[in-house]
Amino acid sequence: LKVMAQIAGAVLAGGLAASNWGDIGYVAAIVTMTLAIFVLAEVVPRTIALQHVDGIALAAALPVYLLGTVLGPVGRVLVVSGNALMVLLPGRGLPRGPFLSEEELRELLKGDEGDEEFEEEERELIDSIFDFGDTIVREVMVPRPDMVTVPSGTTLDQALDTSLTAGYSRIPVYEGDSDNIVGVTYAKDLMKHIHDSRTSVSVKDLARAPLFVPEQKKVAELLREMQQQHVHMAIVIDEYGGTAGLVTIEDLIEEIVGEIIDEYDREEPLVEPIDDDTIRVDAKMQISEVNELLDADLPHEEWDTVGGLVFDLTGRVPIQGETVRYDSIEFRTERVTGRRIKKVIITRSPIETEAPAE
Repeated sequence: LKVMAQIAGAVLAGGLAASNWGDIGYVAAIVTMTLAIFVLAEVVPRTIALQHVDGIALAAALPVYLLGTVLGPVGRVLVVSGNALMVLLPGRGLPRGPFLSEEELRELLKGDEGDEEFEEEERELIDSIFDFGDTIVREVMVPRPDMVTVPSGTTLDQALDTSLTAGYSRIPVYEGDSDNIVGVTYAKDLMKHIHDSRTSVSVKDLARAPLFVPEQKKVAELLREMQQQHVHMAIVIDEYGGTAGLVTIEDLIEEIVGEIIDEYDREEPLVEPIDDDTIRVDAKMQISEVNELLDADLPHEEWDTVGGLVFDLTGRVPIQGETVRYDSIEFRTERVTGRRIKKVIITRSPIETEAPAE
């Protein structure tokens, strides 16, 4: 629509100027319309919009939506026409038109680091939104060993005490072992029936049907599903049908906005810097995050976490204080409890430079 208006304005101005002043009118029309389009159609609107972002966005939302609906078919025809011409040139065309791709937007944000248009927090938020679409449930879930669960025969008093002690309002209920989750009990349901005259009531009687999801499911799809079904917790199952862990809406939202700390969170930080080349990390930390912190290239195709990678490098349950290496990265298991690695100290060896030949 903007292009059509500019072309129409230029044609009308040129015709009007030529009819009054002859050939010199074309020159006058070109100069006048160039200045008018640059100032009135580019600089002024963008300046006003940047200074009054919220107000302009709210005022323009409906008109832009209506114009997009009406002129959408025209835009699609133009995109198809443009792509049809690409058969004469190398490349396959642009299916959705000449719009910025995700990679181009990321590069645009990186290139803007020296400007003040985007704060660092805003860049991180936009990056998180892009990454959200590629993240799978396994990467954000609470693993099975860390789950707080109660057996199906637990009394309401015991279940409520577990809920209050752990600080969770929803707790999975299992029968036999945690591979057989039969429901999810809500603290508010327990409190409603805690003084029920039927003393034989168990948590299984009050447990709600759980939502089961595969660990390879995309978190964006799961968030929509949980919103549609009005549930806040899902049980994650592995390829064999066993319980891999659980995930909550809070876990999903934290992938976008970062860690949400409430009054019940007592967890130690995932990472503690020791010096420029050494960090102490929780074994549950994602390998991709370590790569970003240390500018490393640790493999994360088979293992998601630091603990999983250390297990792979040692080939067994490591002992406390054991050291293993991957290229220039050293891993030392600082704390091991049973068969679980808790804390790992990671050291990046400084890049050695060759001494100049004498």
